[in-house]
Amino acid sequence: MTLNKYVPSSDNFIPFQMFRCDMPKGKPMITEGNLKLNESLGKIEHVIIVISGKGGVGKSTISSNLAMSLAMKGYKTGIMDVDIHGPNIPKMFGVEKEVVAVENDLLVPVTAAHGLKVMSMAFLIPEKDAPVAWRGPMKAGVIRQFLEDVSWGKLDYLVMDMPPGTGDEALSIVQLIPKADGMVIVTTPQDVALLDSRKSIIFSTQAKIPIIGLVENMSGFICPHCGEKTDIFKSGGGEKAALEMGVRFLGRVPIEPGIVTSGDAGLPMVASAPDSESAKVFDCIARRVIKKIEG
Repeated sequence: MTLNKYVPSSDNFIPFQMFRCDMPKGKPMITEGNLKLNESLGKIEHVIIVISGKGGVGKSTISSNLAMSLAMKGYKTGIMDVDIHGPNIPKMFGVEKEVVAVENDLLVPVTAAHGLKVMSMAFLIPEKDAPVAWRGPMKAGVIRQFLEDVSWGKLDYLVMDMPPGTGDEALSIVQLIPKADGMVIVTTPQDVALLDSRKSIIFSTQAKIPIIGLVENMSGFICPHCGEKTDIFKSGGGEKAALEMGVRFLGRVPIEPGIVTSGDAGLPMVASAPDSESAKVFDCIARRVIKKIEG
């Protein structure tokens, strides 16, 4: 078997053909007898879904730092990039040029720093600038395969970095993993972002997935020269929304130039600058997530 089975092709009129889109029409995506999926999920102790109501709130930054923090604490951790159209998690871990191997008919996730396992659509796109123009059923199929056709092995935590909103990908995940440990909802302090974060909270409730908590990202800019904090996007809105919606507040992550440079350099802030203010907040968020899940 070759990797070509898993690589999208642009040979036909449709921009990309899904690799093995073979779900029977008219049948549910999940059946009780799905041994392959259950076997794969059975090796994963805890699943954390990181979601946001809208784009641009830094959800992937939260996901990558949460996953890295868990790995640095000694947990066997994986991160699954569920953003099919804009997969950037490999870049944030410095593994975007790595090649996915195939062993025993399973994709082998790429290993980043601290043993963190990474799987993303970015590894399977022939050209990095090529768009993935897929509709819902095709995306649902690849998400399913990322769970059952990837050799995750035994994991303590699998962090799922979702695309913005509550569309096809989010619906697929809650159907495939109805017993996920919970969702971490990411927002920024301004009212526009908070409106959509409330929708994410309601979506989680309707899907009967527990809410681990809410993170307020970009909560004040810390000057790298004087250390003074300026509330560019206001501050405290996320905590207020969490209180009003009855959701646990996990913490405020400030804006620091190092967050941008560390992401571009391929090493999350918790590993590249552990003494920074934001890294301390990320670590605190991770500890709160662990406590919520493990008690």
